[in-house]
Amino acid sequence: MFSVDFTARQPLYEQLYLSAVNLITHGVLAPNEKLPPIRAVASELGINPNTVTKAYQMLEKDGYIYSTVGRGSFVSPNVDKMEEKKKDALRQVEKSINEAVLCGADKQEITEILDKALRNGGLL
Repeated sequence: MFSVDFTARQPLYEQLYLSAVNLITHGVLAPNEKLPPIRAVASELGINPNTVTKAYQMLEKDGYIYSTVGRGSFVSPNVDKMEEKKKDALRQVEKSINEAVLCGADKQEITEILDKALRNGGLL
């Protein structure tokens, strides 16, 4: 279900986080759908369970999933709110780009920043 690249410079927990976000935001994982247990993900990917725990904690903190003691982790039913959050973020990006252009930034400078953000999964 999740994928990681052991040759990438990005930490595994960030890769797991981004993989889950991608699956959730693209509707592959439906609201209230149960995520695989931490140990199962760790075993399947051949990584430490603490790495998966950290990714799940980040997902929960950011509102993508919720956890229930003894039952596991589930996709948040509020995923639609994440779509609105995305739209707001894109509006902010557009506003920032416009401001940068007004301050003299050129296309190459802006493109380098965008490429770097996309390459690193949104983490600059």
